Amino acid sequence: MSKQFSLWLRSIIAIVIITVITLTTVLGFIPTLPAIAAIQQFEEQPGQTVYQTRHPLKDQQGRTWQAIAFKRIKPDGATVLNFRLAGFPGSVRIDRTQPLQFRNSFGEILTAEDASSQMFSNTNAPEPHIGQYNLQPIVSDLRLELPWRITLPTESGNAITFALPATFLADWRTLDQQTKD
Repeated sequence: MSKQFSLWLRSIIAIVIITVITLTTVLGFIPTLPAIAAIQQFEEQPGQTVYQTRHPLKDQQGRTWQAIAFKRIKPDGATVLNFRLAGFPGSVRIDRTQPLQFRNSFGEILTAEDASSQMFSNTNAPEPHIGQYNLQPIVSDLRLELPWRITLPTESGNAITFALPATFLADWRTLDQQTKD
């Protein structure tokens, strides 16, 4: 019986080794496709083009926010590059008197100024759970190779933080390079 067991064990080990080698070889030759930014383009009004990308983004408490970056090219050629964070109604009151902060792993801080007034038709009653920020001055300084965290100030003083995926930064760079067709 020990001879049969030894033969059985060797067979199993050989099968496992062959399977691992085969999987490693096959997976090693499958080309990985580059991440493709999901950038949408639409004409907002005659002569005004908007490019945007949308992603869900979780905060430190696990709540999901909608993260929208967009570049608007106006008929006169003027552009804006903004980032909008939208939480669930009633979940938070964003402090618009403070900028959105981007902090990298070296402690460097970049700030994006509030641009929420451009978003609401009734500027006296903006939605408290939606904030919009000007990315244009800082987008080229957000180095892709570094991990970044976003700090969103709130009226309660309890800032909300998000880990910023490098894919978002890549999308923002792509948006920044968009030109009118």
